[in-house]
Amino acid sequence: MKKIIYPAQQEYILSFINQKSKLIKSIENFAKENNIPILSKDASEFLEQIISINQPKKVLEVGTAIAYSSIRIAKLLKPSSVLMTIEKSKDNIKLASTFIKKAKLTRRIKILEGDAVDIIPKIKNKFDFIFLDADKEDYLNLYKLSLNKLKKGGIIFVDNVLWQGFTAAKKVPKKYKRSTEHIREFNDHFMNTKSLKSVLLPIGDGIGLGLKI
Repeated sequence: MKKIIYPAQQEYILSFINQKSKLIKSIENFAKENNIPILSKDASEFLEQIISINQPKKVLEVGTAIAYSSIRIAKLLKPSSVLMTIEKSKDNIKLASTFIKKAKLTRRIKILEGDAVDIIPKIKNKFDFIFLDADKEDYLNLYKLSLNKLKKGGIIFVDNVLWQGFTAAKKVPKKYKRSTEHIREFNDHFMNTKSLKSVLLPIGDGIGLGLKI
């Protein structure tokens, strides 16, 4: 795995992150023990900052996994706000539902089961905030579908845009070539979308942040 920033600087930044929530810590430990990818700690802190500042009323998450990010977002929302999250893995949905119940956020988080490519076009709502963290081969398509559901003035937050540093590397291991190509293609479209004010940030595994204008 390539380092996006130097280890010493990364360690320094992470030293300031003190997660007090026992549930969040337990989800992090569970993800680590079971090799389940979740949003990095620094990217999660950045996500929480954006949510706290923006205070969205309607949030769409594409890629629930085990609800780590869902919970971190939802706990900062007002009681009247809602987070809709899409996941196709039945195993992930079962785990996510358990953690959401433990977080006492079942009224605020709604899981939509199925393929996001099929589900997003059927959603009638428009959203203030969209978080994209799904299968990389579907990133561009999911992005295009999601953008249609984003309100003007809304924010889209995308994880893995640097893909372990491979998107900026000249040599990419064979096992990562295809996924890297998908992310590079996505990044090109993301940064050249005329309806977005976009930026790529070296936080975590790379964050794409866009404001719909």
